[in-house]
Amino acid sequence: MCGITGFYSPSGKFNEDGLHRMTDVIAHRGPDAAGYFMEGPVGLGHRRLSIIDLSASANQPMLSHDERYAMVFNGEIYNYMEIVPDLRASRPSLQLKTTSDTEVILEAFIEWGPQFVHKMNGMFAIAIYDRKEKNLHVFRDRMGIKPIYYFLDGNNFAFASELKALVQLPYVKQSLNINKRAINEFLHLGYIPGPDSIYSSISKFPSGSYGVMSGEGLKIENFWNPDDKIKKEIITDEVQAKEMLHNLIVSSAKYRLISDVPYGTFLSGGIDSSVVTAAAQSVSSAPLNTFSIGFGESKYDESGYARKVAEHLGTKHHEFTVSEKDAMELIPELYSVYDEPYADSSAVPTMLVSKLARQHVTMTLSGDGGDELFSGYGAYRWAERLSSPLYKTFRKPLAAVMSLRDDRYRRAAKVLQYPSFETLKSHVFSQEQNMFTRSEIQNILEPGFVCPFTLHENFSGLNRTLSAPEAQALFDIHHYLKDDLLVKVDRATMKYSLETRVPLLDYRIVEFALNLSHDLKYLNGTMKYLLKQVLYDFLPAALFARPKWGFSIPLSRWLGGELKYLQDEFLSDDIIKKHGVINVSAVHELKRLYNEKGHEHLYNRLWLLIVLHQFLENKD
Repeated sequence: MCGITGFYSPSGKFNEDGLHRMTDVIAHRGPDAAGYFMEGPVGLGHRRLSIIDLSASANQPMLSHDERYAMVFNGEIYNYMEIVPDLRASRPSLQLKTTSDTEVILEAFIEWGPQFVHKMNGMFAIAIYDRKEKNLHVFRDRMGIKPIYYFLDGNNFAFASELKALVQLPYVKQSLNINKRAINEFLHLGYIPGPDSIYSSISKFPSGSYGVMSGEGLKIENFWNPDDKIKKEIITDEVQAKEMLHNLIVSSAKYRLISDVPYGTFLSGGIDSSVVTAAAQSVSSAPLNTFSIGFGESKYDESGYARKVAEHLGTKHHEFTVSEKDAMELIPELYSVYDEPYADSSAVPTMLVSKLARQHVTMTLSGDGGDELFSGYGAYRWAERLSSPLYKTFRKPLAAVMSLRDDRYRRAAKVLQYPSFETLKSHVFSQEQNMFTRSEIQNILEPGFVCPFTLHENFSGLNRTLSAPEAQALFDIHHYLKDDLLVKVDRATMKYSLETRVPLLDYRIVEFALNLSHDLKYLNGTMKYLLKQVLYDFLPAALFARPKWGFSIPLSRWLGGELKYLQDEFLSDDIIKKHGVINVSAVHELKRLYNEKGHEHLYNRLWLLIVLHQFLENKD
């Protein structure tokens, strides 16, 4: 895991000084080594967090054996040693100088061209410059686990692992304008979905894609898309499906324990982190390090559940008790960690556990992806309800009645009030998360900032028709998983120079889950049914006989108490008028309903506006 930067500019808009500045600003992603390649129009920068082959010979940028190609790479390829025999079969004379996956990637590209990427099982952001043909190839992994932001202005192209690196280039910085569409989508979802970023001139490179930058500009091609992996036939046999999933999870965990540094797992005590930890422990020759945190004075403390799982598995458990004060002190840092408006408050506990885990290990596994793949969210139940003829017929009068009741019913009424069936998926997600509806956004934004959305949520042309919950989950895979959850983990862990791998997002598991019968994901009221059956191969079911909770902080209570100062600081009339994005009177009404009338479900709407104005105040 590392940080990469680079550019391609025949017109000379970028220089070596800019390359150093953009690479150095992401030093937290790779404190172990720094490297730079500069030749003609191309610069490549690298910050290394040493995980596999700790020697200096594995540092980057790396040149190929014939020195024709230069490469920088962020991530890990877990099956790289399995690719070596194929390389040697094609080139018997090949002599590898390192034991790193970096060198294997480079030689595989030389051997098979861009199609080499189909052989790779891993998370990756890769840039390879061909010094002879004068072109630059850029690759991003299937699920978008590793980030790439890029700037493109004609023939001037620059890329980086984090947005903060790109804005170090003067030519890029002078082009920055706020992306109005991104603000609309942020207020609706709580994050900015790709390809947008908060700046109109900077985009997120698409997942499962590679691009070629040359004198003719940037051409991007897709090599993997979850839509294309949906088959006509589904897996319906429970015994067969369970065996397949069990083997896939164990295989994935085994791959992701390849490391030359100390490692462990995040263990919250929930289903996803527990099945990952259990599978990893089953193939580990020694007790794993496991890490959990709890809030000492809060009902949000799940550390006791994690402790019981760790005791049963025999891991070396590290349990950290943090105060709510510790968590609140991180909130002012969020804008500088995420570089653009980002409202997922679970970033705070993720940062806390990452900081504490880094005191013991350099690499961890996490359980991200289980909910999206195996139907673990309440939003999927809403999608199913709202697709029924009965709800379609009576949703409006039902919503009107519910709006007159207490806060819980008012929140449910918002879910029923979707503007159209074509936008139902984003609406269900938005209202499950207490974000602004589309109509609310039109009312709260100043007129010049209202823009249409461009979300991918109408899935047509698939090999089979999806059920409403399946379609809702596919929407999350395209957007929420990639642009919220994986962003959260990447930035929170890399802030502390900690690599995190996500076994449940092995593409083999993703493809399996996309074609698993929904009846084996949600059975008799049990969410994540099949995943739980695999978990119970390792751990007693009694350990998990409790409601789903989640990795969160009590943001609603804090915004009305200890963090109320954020309302005063970032939602004052002066600040709102200064930036001219949000309607002042609409903010007054929102604050009145939340602070005076007890409409607690509005807390996340306030938080969105606070985060947005915190970014606008500090972006320069």
